[in-house]
Amino acid sequence: MTTVRVLVADDHGIVRRGLRSTIESEPGFQVIAEAANGRETVALVQQLKPDVAIVDIAMPQLNGIDATAQILKLSPATKVIILSMHSDESYVLRALAAQAKGYILKDSAEIDLLPCLRNVLQGRPYFSPKVTQVLLEDYMRYLRQRGLEDSYQLLTDRERQVLQLLAEGRSNKDVANLLSLGLSTVETHRTNLMQKLNLHSTAELVLYAVRKRIIS
Repeated sequence: MTTVRVLVADDHGIVRRGLRSTIESEPGFQVIAEAANGRETVALVQQLKPDVAIVDIAMPQLNGIDATAQILKLSPATKVIILSMHSDESYVLRALAAQAKGYILKDSAEIDLLPCLRNVLQGRPYFSPKVTQVLLEDYMRYLRQRGLEDSYQLLTDRERQVLQLLAEGRSNKDVANLLSLGLSTVETHRTNLMQKLNLHSTAELVLYAVRKRIIS
């Protein structure tokens, strides 16, 4: 079995120890390094190229969102999981825009961390269930306040298939191959569903899919 190499970054030693204990309780996982600030995190990723980096969103010297962007420039194959106390949409959207693959809350990390690791290693994004619930409730409140309806029902079955595959992190080419469609057809479906749902970026698309529980 290939060992999954994990880097843990948080400015609190007790948090790092807790994460290490949870990770190494699972066979096949090893914490290869710890970092206490954002700059150290980026330097260690550049040196060690871990399979996964678990990064606190609020670290000294360089915050977790900006660290994530730098990590993925230096080590594109590293999967980044954001660790946060915040469940509101603005933080999640920023993490997605930085191309983090997972977002888990500190108060449920002991429960959520291993499922998150398994998902992101299989190429699927993962969010703490509490995050998903908050995002959904906020979205429904937003719609009610403005007298709007969710546009999901406007999507065709094919657009829904494309939405899910894109939200899972697949490229247009991957979607075309999986659905036996031409690339231009997939691009048209993507454009149409983005317009129907009033989405403007891949990060917003993933956030929408999380709200709707289309992905975990």
